Amino acid sequence: METKATWYTNGKSKNVKVLVCKDYETLSKKAAGILAGIISVKPDAILGLATGSSPVGTYQELIRLYEAGILDFSQVKTYNLDEYYPLEATNDQSYHYFMNTNLFDHVNIDKNNVHVPDGNAADMNEACTSYEAMLDEIGGVDIQLLGIGGNGHIGFNEPTDTFVGPTHVVELTESTIQANSRFFEKIEDVPTKAISMGIGSIMKAKKILLVANGEGKAKAIADTLEGPITPQVPASILQLHHDVTIIIDEAAAANLKEYHA
Repeated sequence: METKATWYTNGKSKNVKVLVCKDYETLSKKAAGILAGIISVKPDAILGLATGSSPVGTYQELIRLYEAGILDFSQVKTYNLDEYYPLEATNDQSYHYFMNTNLFDHVNIDKNNVHVPDGNAADMNEACTSYEAMLDEIGGVDIQLLGIGGNGHIGFNEPTDTFVGPTHVVELTESTIQANSRFFEKIEDVPTKAISMGIGSIMKAKKILLVANGEGKAKAIADTLEGPITPQVPASILQLHHDVTIIIDEAAAANLKEYHA
């Protein structure tokens, strides 16, 4: 492509907009721009946030905008998608630690307004119920940032026979454990369970922003956008949401038949 970013509209769902960017840097700046726009218009915005490698560049750009005096996080509230179980928040592989390291410690957000599922709760069922109740109380986040797994999972909602609605405990698939093992010293250290917003929890968001990069995500992106809606590809449910923006790089767009037609 000669331009750095091109809009592609999925023919199956007019509510899903896809921006194909030339590279990860452009992708990250575009995604951060959408989040920054929401915070600028609504200083007390409620953000749903994600972890993983894909959003890191987006967070770096948000930090840059804060340091430039463009963004103010003092009234922003955040709710994260998921957390490993069992894992303490202070563990350097926890998603709570990830968010502090990659965003929260570098902006002026009030840590009392930060919410991450409790991956070390004594009663995990109660932890799930409490987290879902918080999401119900706020009426859904203003925008939910998502990554996507190579198997099409969003949050830790793995491929399965049925869509799971509320926040719940998940048994991680072997492919997800293998994919996440790069963050741990050895694969035996990777947690086999997680607490995650459910598909229903995610779909409550007023707007959804999904970011993905690299050829390893190409099949998942194509299945999400051009395949059937099926719990075997959890992200495919996004075809039914009323306002979805997906920002990907050229490598992640490689399998999109409609885009390359």
